[in-house]
Amino acid sequence: MPDLLPVPDLVERILATVSPLPDFPQPLMDALGLALAEDVSASISLPGFDNSGMDGYAVTCADVASASEDHPVHLPVVGEIAAGRPSLMALSPGTAAKIMTGARVPTGCDAVVPYEWTDRGVAQVRITRAPRQHQHIRVAGDDVKEGDQLLEHGTVLGPRHLGLLAAIGRATVRCRPRPRVVVISTGSELREPGSPLGSDSIYDGNSFLLAAAARAAGAIAYRVGIVPDDPRTFTDALSDQLVRADIVVTSGGVSEGDFDVVKEALSSLGSVWFGGVAMQPGKPQGFGTVGEDQTPIFTLPGNPVSAYVSFETFVLPAIRRMMGKLPYSRPLSRARLTHGLSSPAGKQQMVRAAWDSDRGGAFVSPVGGPGSHLLGDLADSNALIVVPPDTTALQAGDMVPVLRLDEEF
Repeated sequence: MPDLLPVPDLVERILATVSPLPDFPQPLMDALGLALAEDVSASISLPGFDNSGMDGYAVTCADVASASEDHPVHLPVVGEIAAGRPSLMALSPGTAAKIMTGARVPTGCDAVVPYEWTDRGVAQVRITRAPRQHQHIRVAGDDVKEGDQLLEHGTVLGPRHLGLLAAIGRATVRCRPRPRVVVISTGSELREPGSPLGSDSIYDGNSFLLAAAARAAGAIAYRVGIVPDDPRTFTDALSDQLVRADIVVTSGGVSEGDFDVVKEALSSLGSVWFGGVAMQPGKPQGFGTVGEDQTPIFTLPGNPVSAYVSFETFVLPAIRRMMGKLPYSRPLSRARLTHGLSSPAGKQQMVRAAWDSDRGGAFVSPVGGPGSHLLGDLADSNALIVVPPDTTALQAGDMVPVLRLDEEF
């Protein structure tokens, strides 16, 4: 039996083959979830000018320093200032101006008295409490100063980042785009969900599973119709799809059977490696490049659990590298095993599991059996226990490395 390739060796080969996609300026809303390809510094200060933090009255502190409930201060109201509509640029001593939250404070104002401390007078206001100097005034640059570095290259942009970018006036930002992932399922036995099912046919779940996984990883996923077990048909379908693919993912047709069309169609190219990986499930794998643009192609096993575990292990790092996201692979957590399990020698076993945590710590329980066709058990899982190749048994209570499948990273 040929030697099995260690999992880290194939991951290293993949990352050496795949390159980050070229970055370009993208509109803010399109950049959500993408990685910055530039450092971002503030082109303006936030706030850009001194403004009111409350609805109330702009005053000079010295004029109201003695104000109290027993000895209120009365000031004439000389104007009204609304946000975005500055109507009073300077405040004379001994006067007050009604001011709204966010409005620019006039010259001569060094505090804002909230409505709650007044009688809300129109021509004259009665003030019953003295503010501190600069109280309820948002000082220019108090949040962000012009020239401050705000975001670093590689930051994955979330809603709060986009809000900050918009607030400093950025309409676009340089990011690496979402990779276009084409997913192809092969097998003459496959049928589209919703169509009649024959006695010897099955519904195609793999393409939905893998396309959804690609989309969840941040990619643009194109799910291609089912390709039957015919090498020429597969080759034609692949050629048609390369024009819109940064990555191609196939499932099925890579083992040692008589109808493993993916392996048959691609082996002659000389640019796609096929072999066994020291992993369970997911031993049969293929990886290489196809087409004039040397598009990376992943040929995954046909059993659904094997296909999903292979995607997590090999395709996900490639997608993240193309997007400029770090780390490339899902980070390992650690949890206490609730039930013992065995593992084959020489293979990294990926055990479907349920992760749970409470004040007593994190716990992980194996879910279902080892069969690579048990999709129901996979759907009930939210984690994979990673059993190293040199470990053949684990006991209840052991601390084990775990991939948490539903965690963003």
